[in-house]
Amino acid sequence: MLPFMQFSSDRKEHSFREVTDYLIDEFKLSDEEKRELLPSGKQRIINNRVGWTSTHLKKAGLLESSKRSIIKITARGLEVLKSSPTRIDQKFLRQFKEYLEFVGVSNGTEKVVDVVEEQVTQDTPDEMLDFAYQKIRQALAQELLDKVKSCTPSFFEILVVELLVKMGYGGSIQDAGKAIGKSGDEGIDGIIKEDKLGLDVIYIQAKRWGGSVGRPEIQKFVGALAGQGANKGIFITTSTFTKDAKEYAPKNAAKIVLIDGEQLAQYMIDYNLAVSTVSTYEIKKIDSDYFADE
Repeated sequence: MLPFMQFSSDRKEHSFREVTDYLIDEFKLSDEEKRELLPSGKQRIINNRVGWTSTHLKKAGLLESSKRSIIKITARGLEVLKSSPTRIDQKFLRQFKEYLEFVGVSNGTEKVVDVVEEQVTQDTPDEMLDFAYQKIRQALAQELLDKVKSCTPSFFEILVVELLVKMGYGGSIQDAGKAIGKSGDEGIDGIIKEDKLGLDVIYIQAKRWGGSVGRPEIQKFVGALAGQGANKGIFITTSTFTKDAKEYAPKNAAKIVLIDGEQLAQYMIDYNLAVSTVSTYEIKKIDSDYFADE
């Protein structure tokens, strides 16, 4: 917050882009840090933090915004800088009545919305929400994987069929189900249509293992594909793949996709297989177009 205020001390109007570029230089962010995204992948962390910093400073009356994405220091902001503060943070801003109302403190009584504010954190609300979501999702993925590992091999085959169909492969459940588990030819667990018209097929190897899948298993699968005259395969396991297995690249035209247990669970969540929605939260923002003619 302090560097943000210092940059604005020239009393000129500045765009968010100018402020962001200044803070990137001020904190000597690396290229990787500049590109780092929120867990949602929808916004850069630096942009999100600059936005929320601006919000807090404006709510405290230290900055003002004459139009969208433009900020300017206020008389109060200049007075604050004249006092030569060594740090400006949320605690510092609590000296201003407007800011106390913003964070939910009124007449000495704290509202529920102020609970997050009390936490010692530099994360923005968007970051906290995104990270909390990812934590819940990761816990769900692990729980799903534990369940899948405890299933019978036949149930696992059905699960794989349903997932691939939800992902757009195999045509119908009936068509896909006829292929999975019926082949048994030289290391091929099943065959599924690549599209609903069946213009091409994908061969499947599904392993409900406890240990890691190594390169030899992948080589066997590639060999099995060659024996069928096929060049597309999916190797799915409830465990993990060794480094050698991941780095193995067939010299022929075969294309192999490896899906480990963690990715399998994530796909199940993404395509709503064996999971149900408990709560939904809508995050909204101002519709600037509505006020365009104001």
